[in-house]
Amino acid sequence: MSAIRAAVVEFAERGYEGTSTESIAQRVGVSQPYLFRLFKNKRELFLAAAAYSMRETMRVFEEAADAVGDEGPKAAMGAAYKELIERRPEFPQMFLRIYGQAAAARGAGDEEFAEELRRDWTELWDCLLLRLGGDAEEAAQFMAMGMLINNLVSLGFPPAHHVWCGFEEKDVPVAKEFQG
Repeated sequence: MSAIRAAVVEFAERGYEGTSTESIAQRVGVSQPYLFRLFKNKRELFLAAAAYSMRETMRVFEEAADAVGDEGPKAAMGAAYKELIERRPEFPQMFLRIYGQAAAARGAGDEEFAEELRRDWTELWDCLLLRLGGDAEEAAQFMAMGMLINNLVSLGFPPAHHVWCGFEEKDVPVAKEFQG
């Protein structure tokens, strides 16, 4: 699992093309040949990192929705996502890398790679849809807000920047580089 978490950080920072398996191995503290015993190739490692990111997010959503109090599942999942990206600031960037890699794969005619990346996203969507009572419009609004947050965090906007207007202060993620 530590190899996958290291891959998430490396791919989030540098993208698929810009990340070497050697840098991932170094981050984990293993040799590159050992990494290739765990994962057949870089593509397999990226898919594992993408799946881990999506499934970890799904797990956080499910736990929040299951433990909900009076605030409702949507608010609970939103608060849980904020906490997740404050703890794991590489996740918003990794999500953008997943979308970009799926688009690049499709552009290169590698529909199989794109489909593998879409599969995990579809599971996340289905989880949200279920937790929000099958309300597709509410699920779409929730995902749209999450994607906006991912973009603002990935672009590096500090919490006080005016692009965060429309969010309540408690809902603005505080990336590590902006914490005091």
